[in-house]
Amino acid sequence: MAVDDDLDLYDSSSPTLPSPRSPSFVPALVALGLVALGGGAALWFYLHRTPAPAIVQPAVTPSAAAPAPPPAALGTRPEAVEVPPLDASDGVVRDLVRRLSAHPVVGAWLAGDGLLRHFAAAVENVAAGQAPTIHVQALRPSDPFRVTTQGGKTVIDPRSYSRYNGIAEALDSVDAETAARLYSTLKPRLGDAVAELGQAPGSLDASLERAIVTVLQTPAVSDPVVLTPKGIGYGFADPRLESLPAAQKQLLRMGPTNARRIQASLRRIALALGIPAARLPPP
Repeated sequence: MAVDDDLDLYDSSSPTLPSPRSPSFVPALVALGLVALGGGAALWFYLHRTPAPAIVQPAVTPSAAAPAPPPAALGTRPEAVEVPPLDASDGVVRDLVRRLSAHPVVGAWLAGDGLLRHFAAAVENVAAGQAPTIHVQALRPSDPFRVTTQGGKTVIDPRSYSRYNGIAEALDSVDAETAARLYSTLKPRLGDAVAELGQAPGSLDASLERAIVTVLQTPAVSDPVVLTPKGIGYGFADPRLESLPAAQKQLLRMGPTNARRIQASLRRIALALGIPAARLPPP
């Protein structure tokens, strides 16, 4: 049975950050890999460490211990490319992102405007646990969400999962090292976009890491996924799943295979960005 509403995936009541100028945006999952969508960084190291003195010093108590050093910035060496101000950046962004992947889903995102603004807003949404509802309307699946019955219960029809195959394929096609370098190249302008949303420009790394971790923390589920009526659509019958952040529930609706594929791709990108494995949820 087909229904018009994909659970509450496109519920207009879902909280989102202010929308940039155009509703066209490749889902944050791809933007993060670009997805590009999308921590206070990763590789912890001590700067300017002082050599140990020759004399024996008293043991340092926890209260007197030096504060932990700040994490290193995410990304790698940027491209030698001058990225113009946000209002004029789309052309350069399109040229750079095409190096990531030739997948049609990535191409669909590039057809939009305000690309960096959309990326920044989607990352902030996912970092807050929200589904980037407004920003994925242009790529909303054309086929309807379907449910069926099994053992007298309403469950997700596995045919619904295929609607998201393209998103998983697009993210899987992204070269992680290239994505990390692209992020570094675009970071100054992404900081500008984050500032427009009322966030500190330097908070982008932290938001990106939180967004990736949020997706990686999504629990694995297997079919059948039992549903219950919720408003004009459906919710998860399992209270544990229904209580998950909206971003994680959206990933579950993409199906077990797509979810695993997306998580594996994001993990590769996270490591390429410089987020150490110890800071990521276990596979």
